[in-house]
Amino acid sequence: MKAAPALAACVAAAALLLPLPWLSVAPNRLLPGEPLSALAALGWLVAPPCLLLGLPALDRVPPTVAAALALAAALLLLVLTGGAAAERLQGLPPAARAGLGIGLWLALVAALVLAAIRMQPLALATRALLVAAALAALLAAASSGAFDALSLAVEYRNRADAVQAALLRHVALATAALLLALLVAAPLAWAGFRHPRLAGPVGAVFAGVQVVPGLALFALLIPLLAALLHAVPALRDLGLAAIGPAPAVIATAAYLTLPLWRGLSAGLAAADPAAVAAAHAIGMGEARITREVRLPLALPVFAAGLRVALVQAIGLVTLGGLVGAGGLGALVFEGLAQFATDLMLLGAIPIVLLALLADGLVRSAETRLAVAA
Repeated sequence: MKAAPALAACVAAAALLLPLPWLSVAPNRLLPGEPLSALAALGWLVAPPCLLLGLPALDRVPPTVAAALALAAALLLLVLTGGAAAERLQGLPPAARAGLGIGLWLALVAALVLAAIRMQPLALATRALLVAAALAALLAAASSGAFDALSLAVEYRNRADAVQAALLRHVALATAALLLALLVAAPLAWAGFRHPRLAGPVGAVFAGVQVVPGLALFALLIPLLAALLHAVPALRDLGLAAIGPAPAVIATAAYLTLPLWRGLSAGLAAADPAAVAAAHAIGMGEARITREVRLPLALPVFAAGLRVALVQAIGLVTLGGLVGAGGLGALVFEGLAQFATDLMLLGAIPIVLLALLADGLVRSAETRLAVAA
């Protein structure tokens, strides 16, 4: 992007964002607050982060510096907004809250997207170092009390133990669903590879599950599991219940089978016929060929399907909050029931961060496997 168009784009973006609600001061966590624009909340202090956001758009700025500037702009916006919130709450009752507005959220997303774009040509180690430095700076700012006046931080302080427990529960549910889906998809992918006539019907069944709305499938499993437990009471001794983790894990796994099955099937078929023929020629059996030839060559393709399934698992398990499974979804739906935006965000933000982290880690592994292959 050339300098003049880049600066023009930044000025246009700032002109659109600055009039939007930036901060909202309310009497308590449930009532709507008075919206304040960026200029009203921050005054002239809004200029430095805007300048930091404008510089990374210039071609003459090295990618490493540009990414660091974009991340610094996002952190500075948060710190300045935290200070503005503390100033606005002075003299108000303890129940008063200062919430984040749509203008700030859009500015943060723009800064993070710009940082991600400028980090693309960088080495993995450099990107990891930049992200680690940004997270360390964010934690340092939080430890210093820079965000204490923001309603989201207040909500977290009131529910810190519940949020941490919900996070661990969410990861456990997503992991269980992924493992269950693998147990189903792996043997069926192998069977379809060995007997191609099976691939069509299996794929049709898995694709049919995708058509069913997630909420409907979660709800449908409750009476089905209740009937199964009534017919086979011994299953209760194994910890299976119609309400709780079981329907959440089973329903989520049902959606994950398609990307996993497709990734495994495509991976098994991706082996070079010449390599397979050479393995046969030296007397290797099918089991050994699969273990030493097909699977190593299939890993990059399978990693792509695993990445999709893992991100889906983290998102879909959120619905488990509606069937008593717990996790971060329980916080989201509790916030919806109470019309408490900050409580919803307390569950939604970690879900987004988990999905991005999982996607980034598996994508990096996928790239390395593709290079090694």
